[in-house]
Amino acid sequence: MQAPAVTSGSSQPQSTSELVKKKSSHANDFLLRGTVFNDKGFSFPGAQLRIRRAGEKKFRWESYTNSRGEFAVRVPQGADYEIVVKSRNFAEQTRPLDTKTGAREESMVFRMQPAEGKK
Repeated sequence: MQAPAVTSGSSQPQSTSELVKKKSSHANDFLLRGTVFNDKGFSFPGAQLRIRRAGEKKFRWESYTNSRGEFAVRVPQGADYEIVVKSRNFAEQTRPLDTKTGAREESMVFRMQPAEGKK
Protein backbone atom coordinates (compact mmCIF):
# COMPACT_ATOMS: atom_id res chain seq x y z
CA MET A 1 0.00 0.00 0.00
CA GLN A 2 1.16 3.46 -0.78
CA ALA A 3 0.97 6.33 1.70
CA PRO A 4 -1.40 9.10 0.63
CA ALA A 5 0.30 11.96 -1.12
CA VAL A 6 0.65 15.17 0.88
CA THR A 7 -0.68 18.16 -1.01
CA SER A 8 -0.97 21.78 -0.08
CA GLY A 9 -4.70 22.32 0.05
CA SER A 10 -6.40 25.65 -0.39
CA SER A 11 -7.67 25.47 3.21
CA GLN A 12 -4.28 26.60 4.49
CA PRO A 13 -3.87 30.37 4.95
CA GLN A 14 -1.61 31.86 2.32
CA SER A 15 -0.38 34.84 4.34
CA THR A 16 -0.04 35.90 7.97
CA SER A 17 -2.88 38.41 7.58
CA GLU A 18 -5.25 35.58 6.63
CA LEU A 19 -4.04 33.63 9.66
CA VAL A 20 -4.68 36.58 11.99
CA LYS A 21 -8.20 37.09 10.62
CA LYS A 22 -9.10 33.46 11.22
CA LYS A 23 -7.61 33.29 14.72
CA SER A 24 -9.00 36.58 16.04
CA SER A 25 -12.67 36.37 15.13
CA HIS A 26 -13.55 37.68 18.62
CA ALA A 27 -10.87 40.40 18.63
CA ASN A 28 -13.40 43.24 18.86
CA ASP A 29 -15.78 41.56 21.29
CA PHE A 30 -16.63 42.71 24.80
CA LEU A 31 -16.78 39.97 27.43
CA LEU A 32 -19.53 40.27 30.00
CA ARG A 33 -19.28 37.81 32.84
CA GLY A 34 -20.65 37.50 36.29
CA THR A 35 -22.60 35.60 38.88
CA VAL A 36 -26.25 35.50 39.88
CA PHE A 37 -27.20 34.86 43.51
CA ASN A 38 -30.57 34.30 45.14
CA ASP A 39 -31.90 36.46 47.97
CA LYS A 40 -30.15 34.25 50.56
CA GLY A 41 -26.73 34.65 48.91
CA PHE A 42 -26.54 31.21 47.28
CA SER A 43 -25.54 30.73 43.65
CA PHE A 44 -28.48 30.73 41.25
CA PRO A 45 -28.20 28.10 38.48
CA GLY A 46 -30.53 28.32 35.49
CA ALA A 47 -31.29 32.06 35.61
CA GLN A 48 -31.97 33.48 32.15
CA LEU A 49 -29.90 36.40 30.79
CA ARG A 50 -31.06 38.33 27.76
CA ILE A 51 -29.09 41.17 26.17
CA ARG A 52 -30.20 43.79 23.66
CA ARG A 53 -28.82 47.03 22.33
CA ALA A 54 -30.07 50.04 24.26
CA GLY A 55 -33.26 51.41 22.73
CA GLU A 56 -34.13 48.20 20.88
CA LYS A 57 -37.02 45.89 21.72
CA LYS A 58 -35.55 42.69 20.29
CA PHE A 59 -33.09 40.70 22.39
CA ARG A 60 -30.08 39.56 20.35
CA TRP A 61 -28.22 37.39 22.88
CA GLU A 62 -29.49 34.89 25.43
CA SER A 63 -27.74 32.69 27.97
CA TYR A 64 -28.35 30.85 31.23
CA THR A 65 -26.26 30.63 34.37
CA ASN A 66 -24.34 27.40 34.95
CA SER A 67 -24.51 25.15 38.02
CA ARG A 68 -22.50 27.72 40.02
CA GLY A 69 -24.67 30.66 38.97
CA GLU A 70 -21.98 32.00 36.61
CA PHE A 71 -22.37 33.33 33.07
CA ALA A 72 -20.20 34.70 30.27
CA VAL A 73 -21.45 36.35 27.07
CA ARG A 74 -19.55 38.05 24.24
CA VAL A 75 -21.11 41.06 22.50
CA PRO A 76 -19.67 43.44 19.88
CA GLN A 77 -17.75 46.30 21.46
CA GLY A 78 -18.70 49.95 20.97
CA ALA A 79 -22.39 50.11 21.87
CA ASP A 80 -24.70 50.51 24.85
CA TYR A 81 -26.56 47.39 25.93
CA GLU A 82 -29.25 46.40 28.37
CA ILE A 83 -29.00 43.16 30.37
CA VAL A 84 -32.15 41.53 31.75
CA VAL A 85 -31.91 38.68 34.27
CA LYS A 86 -35.01 36.73 35.15
CA SER A 87 -36.21 33.52 36.71
CA ARG A 88 -39.55 32.13 37.79
CA ASN A 89 -40.84 33.53 41.11
CA PHE A 90 -38.14 36.25 41.19
CA ALA A 91 -38.30 39.90 40.18
CA GLU A 92 -36.69 40.70 36.84
CA GLN A 93 -33.52 42.83 37.02
CA THR A 94 -32.32 45.17 34.28
CA ARG A 95 -28.93 46.89 34.07
CA PRO A 96 -27.21 49.04 31.46
CA LEU A 97 -23.83 48.10 29.98
CA ASP A 98 -21.53 50.58 28.20
CA THR A 99 -18.95 48.90 25.95
CA LYS A 100 -17.58 52.16 24.52
CA THR A 101 -15.20 52.94 27.40
CA GLY A 102 -12.22 51.05 25.95
CA ALA A 103 -12.39 48.25 28.51
CA ARG A 104 -12.57 44.76 27.04
CA GLU A 105 -14.62 43.07 29.76
CA GLU A 106 -16.81 43.67 32.78
CA SER A 107 -17.91 41.55 35.71
CA MET A 108 -21.40 41.90 37.17
CA VAL A 109 -23.15 40.45 40.19
CA PHE A 110 -26.92 40.11 40.38
CA ARG A 111 -28.83 39.34 43.58
CA MET A 112 -32.32 38.17 42.73
CA GLN A 113 -35.26 39.15 44.95
CA PRO A 114 -38.51 37.20 45.30
CA ALA A 115 -41.32 38.59 43.15
CA GLU A 116 -44.10 40.49 44.91
CA GLY A 117 -46.47 38.10 46.61
CA LYS A 118 -44.07 35.14 46.24
CA LYS A 119 -41.87 33.48 48.85
